[in-house]
Amino acid sequence: MSGSPSERRKARRSLVQALYQWQVGGDNLSEVETQFYADDKLRGADKSYFSDLIHAIPGCADDLDGTFGIYLDRSQSALDPVSLAILRIATYELLHRIDLPYKVVINEAVNLAKTFGPTDAHKFVNGIVDKVAAKTRHLEISAAKAKT
Repeated sequence: MSGSPSERRKARRSLVQALYQWQVGGDNLSEVETQFYADDKLRGADKSYFSDLIHAIPGCADDLDGTFGIYLDRSQSALDPVSLAILRIATYELLHRIDLPYKVVINEAVNLAKTFGPTDAHKFVNGIVDKVAAKTRHLEISAAKAKT
């Protein structure tokens, strides 16, 4: 996958919306994906990244939820659907996309929460994703700290 950072950013923005549709409306994933292509919502986005993640994340949602769920200060059912989608994307990237630096994953999640989430969701998302990164990317974090 060779999408530029801005193309990946656009793909993540669309992913938040698509996962929201799937989570809240129970829409079929293939139909959601088709709608995003038909409505040209993926213009300028890394389409292959979007397609990969829109199918991969729901398939491992329980594992993702379990990974970040231990750090929640509330029940998962109390999470707003936007924050849930963002946490799933970020946790997926931390676990399965080691080509992405952990700092990029955290930064993108925070920016998505600022854009789409409720007030102060970015602080909540930052705290959770930071803890998931510390657990899942501890070698990468240790190496980064050793360089400074």
